[in-house]
Amino acid sequence: MNRPAVPLRAWYLLGGRLPMHHREWVFRQATKPTWLAWFAVRMFLQVLPLTVAITLALVLGLGSPLPLAIACGSLGLVVGVYFGVSYAIESTDHRMTKYGYPAGAAAAVRKERTKRDQERYEQVWRSTGS
Repeated sequence: MNRPAVPLRAWYLLGGRLPMHHREWVFRQATKPTWLAWFAVRMFLQVLPLTVAITLALVLGLGSPLPLAIACGSLGLVVGVYFGVSYAIESTDHRMTKYGYPAGAAAAVRKERTKRDQERYEQVWRSTGS
């Protein structure tokens, strides 16, 4: 697996696309157990500049009171991240197709891991033990 340099990883978190020779790393990021948390961080970092710009436009351009502008910007940030995370599975799978993986490949890997974890849980905690 070809791990990208720190500046490229930061670019990826900000919504950028990595070169194709990093496709295995991108797939690993989309299928590891913490994928949803990283997706939420990525979504937050993508929405943040727009909400800051809107907040500054409200204060500097329209003369809005600072607390109101911050409240509007914060609400926009929350709504933007919420809607982004709502489509996390579809968005991630679409991103994987851009790297040459078949549609649904990342979701299938995550589903298989969840199934294995559930079977292991059932084996340990639901066995009769007598």
